[in-house]
Amino acid sequence: MRSLATIGWIVIFAAVFVWQGIGLSRGADWPTMSDMLRAFMAPAAGRICLFAMWLWLGWHLFVRHWELFLRSPR
Repeated sequence: MRSLATIGWIVIFAAVFVWQGIGLSRGADWPTMSDMLRAFMAPAAGRICLFAMWLWLGWHLFVRHWELFLRSPR
């Protein structure tokens, strides 16, 4: 199951990089990731949503696994 998840993440990142490469090579015809992020962050609701996603990701990647850092040495 873990290898399937790893392959899935590799496919997602590859798709993002391919999209960015096509966007950079085609010019204004194809939006890049920075263009889409800029359009998403234009309204205040987009910035709030992006900040909430950033907090959620930080919590799930770092704070939930702090017991690794908080263990007392034996």
